[in-house]
This record gives sequence, structure tokens and C-alpha cells, in this order.
Amino acid sequence: MAIAPDTKNWTWVLDRRCDECGFDAGTFPAERTGAAVRQNAKEWRALLMLPNASRRSHDDRWSTLEYACHVRDVFRIFSQRLDLMLTTDGPRYENWDQDEAARRDAYGDQTPERVADEIDEIAPALADLFDSVSGVQWHRTGYRTDGAEFTVESFARYFIHDPIHHLWDVTG
Repeated sequence: MAIAPDTKNWTWVLDRRCDECGFDAGTFPAERTGAAVRQNAKEWRALLMLPNASRRSHDDRWSTLEYACHVRDVFRIFSQRLDLMLTTDGPRYENWDQDEAARRDAYGDQTPERVADEIDEIAPALADLFDSVSGVQWHRTGYRTDGAEFTVESFARYFIHDPIHHLWDVTG
């Protein structure tokens, strides 16, 4: 069962307001990505400390814990990709199978406290990396193997929708 969002038709994230969570990447200032990462990480810690964090509310939805594991992995992967985009000309990186990662890493069996700690560990570094971007760096490019092409600016706006949307998934 595919629970993670479809990554094949990804451009809508940049083109219009999300009907579910309300995030509008088109109006989001990419320069605020670091601050948004820090705020998002704080909210995940609070949610993961709730007693029902590992319980699914519906069979077709991840639990708070599973969404948090996904967000942690998104933070890790996008940190690596952003570093590549800032240090390598036109890097290419593999498309990530989110559902496979959830199965392989048994998201639902992980410990909420540990996942909160891991988010707390990666989020500041990712936020700092976004904060370090300036000037023409926003126009550097990177390419996903499924054909998606990003600038650092579009990458930031595309990226930040994911953890914001998943907070909505568990609190909305």
C-alpha cells in the first residue's frame, strides 16, 4: 500500500497552493527555509512525546511515528542533496523510493524518543546549510534521475512542503 505522496507528478508543489495543508510554495520565500526547518523539528518532538504517537488512526495513514521517521529521512536526504548542489556542478541523484524506505527501515517499530533525537540532530545542520545559501547559489542546479530538475531555490520550496504537509497529516 502506497501511503507516501506520488513523486512522479511533483511540479504541482511549486505551481499551486496545496489543497490539503494550505502551503503555497509559490509564495514561500526560500530564504526562510532554515527557520521553517527549525520550527518543524520542534513540533515533531512534541508530537512524538504523545502516548499514541506509534498508533495509526486509520489503516491508510501512517502514525505520527511513521511520518516523523519519513521527515527525519527527508531531512537527511535533502541535506545530502543540498550539499551536492552547493559543492558540485549539476549533480545527479537517485529518485528515492519512500515506501520502500518505510518498509525496509520498519518505521512503525522505531522508538519515538530516538526518532525525536535524530530529527533534533539533523534539523539544525540542514537549517544552517539552507541559511548559508546566498546570491547566485540559489540558482545552482541539481537533477533527480526521474528527470526532475531543481535550482536550489525551487529545491528549498519543494522540500519544505514535505515536512509541513506531514505535520498537517498528523494534526490537521
